[in-house]
Amino acid sequence: MSKAYFKLTKNSSSNQPFHFVLKAPNHETILNSENYKIKDSVLNGIESVKLNSQNKGSFEIKKATNDEPYFVLIAQNNEIIGTSETYSSMQMCQYGINAVIKYAPDAIVEGV
Repeated sequence: MSKAYFKLTKNSSSNQPFHFVLKAPNHETILNSENYKIKDSVLNGIESVKLNSQNKGSFEIKKATNDEPYFVLIAQNNEIIGTSETYSSMQMCQYGINAVIKYAPDAIVEGV
């Protein structure tokens, strides 16, 4: 079985070019980051996801404008460090949270 991973990308045309996504072993995206100005900051963001994902209180479920649930992962400084896709049900949203809890701590970093 392959491992979960953080996929790092860089968009050279942006003033905040660095971004990451957390991918499950099946390559499905389970968490998207904000954009970062420098590579060290995006790497710190990944470490923050690994740490904060183990505290269930760091997840907050929200509703999109179409009423579909999604979740955010919040760091200790109350900043959002990751956002999920929207889900068709609350049950699927909870499944996404559980996937982040399960996979983030041991996920490897790929890219940039």
